[in-house]
Amino acid sequence: MESRMDKYLPMAIDNRRLSIIVFSLFFSWLLAFPFEGRILYALADVHNISPHSFVFGTMAAHFVGLLLSGAFVRTMRTAKKLMLFSIVFCVVVSCVFFFPPSFLWTAALLAAAFMVGCCVAAWGYYFKGYTPKNERIKTMADGLICSNILMILLNMVAIHVSPYAGLGFSMLLLVMAFLFALRLPKEEESVSPLPFEQRENHVGKVGPLAFLCLFIVVITINSGLMYQVQGPAFAHLEWLTSWYWAIPYIIALFIMRNLPRTTSRVYILYVAIAMIGFSFIAFLVLDRSWVSYLVVNTLMLGACGVYDLFWWSILGEMLDLYKNPARIMGIGLSANVLGVMLGGLIGNGITASSGHNQNPTMLALGVVCITLVLLPPLHKHLTTQLKSHIYLTTLPEMPTQEQTQLMVNLSVAQKLTVREGEIATLLLKGKTYRMIAGELHVSENTVKTHVKNIYSKTGVQSRSELMNLLLDMQPSETIKL
Repeated sequence: MESRMDKYLPMAIDNRRLSIIVFSLFFSWLLAFPFEGRILYALADVHNISPHSFVFGTMAAHFVGLLLSGAFVRTMRTAKKLMLFSIVFCVVVSCVFFFPPSFLWTAALLAAAFMVGCCVAAWGYYFKGYTPKNERIKTMADGLICSNILMILLNMVAIHVSPYAGLGFSMLLLVMAFLFALRLPKEEESVSPLPFEQRENHVGKVGPLAFLCLFIVVITINSGLMYQVQGPAFAHLEWLTSWYWAIPYIIALFIMRNLPRTTSRVYILYVAIAMIGFSFIAFLVLDRSWVSYLVVNTLMLGACGVYDLFWWSILGEMLDLYKNPARIMGIGLSANVLGVMLGGLIGNGITASSGHNQNPTMLALGVVCITLVLLPPLHKHLTTQLKSHIYLTTLPEMPTQEQTQLMVNLSVAQKLTVREGEIATLLLKGKTYRMIAGELHVSENTVKTHVKNIYSKTGVQSRSELMNLLLDMQPSETIKL
């Protein structure tokens, strides 16, 4: 099957970009359909039923899928199989929604949400394996930007053309995700099991992950409150909300992705907290005009973009501290879903009991204060483990001459041959075995043999560990935040 697809898909796509494409395609389906998506709401409106009866169960199923994925996904081969099965499964169950509502709708949503949760967590193997450690923030930003752009397109089709057209378009994206996923490697080129003597040190680092998850839950409670409070209040501006909703989020991601590495991002986190607070204050004092919506949504979603990229990228770097990327991705993302669920339940409960928007708003401001209290100790916990992360410390961009000198130093220190040095350089640039073989005009087996020798001489087990070794050789010029 993979060899047949080669003639339909461009060969120039490396595994990093390929993983971003697959993520963007199936994640856009998740955002636009089962996860409180506009397609689901539009379909519910057609049949005059409440979508809220599906929402909590769907998010709960997604939460369970994220948590359980790591229990049975322990290799990249298994991760690829699960992703392919999940995508096909979601295409099949989407067909149910072309028919009138029945118990099959609920069953299909629960099953699809569970499977896509497994799929997102399993993608962690490719996130870790084919993005160098110091580039994961860019990979995550690219994935989130592309998936949200696709989500906007799906929303506009569902709202302004037809819910069924939006559903069909979303299924087409899933089919494309499947076709690209077929090209993903199933051999673990760079994700190798840790040596036995290193496992205890890596597995035991639970504290930073637990604290990060607590922070994710707290910060995303505001997202759940936003869904239940701000969203319905501006529902009459469908012509605007259908496309502008995620625009500030995308812009924030793009800005954060392209900031120079010397820019201190920790201060931006505090600015984003202030933006969330001002967003709820603006919602409390302004009217429900389109101008008010632009102010409230820009502040809230811009801040969400900053914080989502923060914890997604931190989570990506934490993958190097544990054996199973799917388990760590699942745990971290389940914290996000839990926060959204709690915010939604709290917002629903308060609004239903009081009939006013002030109480959820005041609660949201309280959550902002809690977040401000949590941020300094979170930063302290993470810097002990992730000293090279761009949000925690800043590394100056290395000129080409310095990069070359580091590779020379590595080759001399580890007694690499000239050919091994060339392959190590290409490996650290994210090249696959096939791409390296083509560039150096040798066979893939020859490349694999050289890589094995490189890992043996340097005492590492994967591409990411080799990158860490290279970064450790860099002069100590980091700036603590």
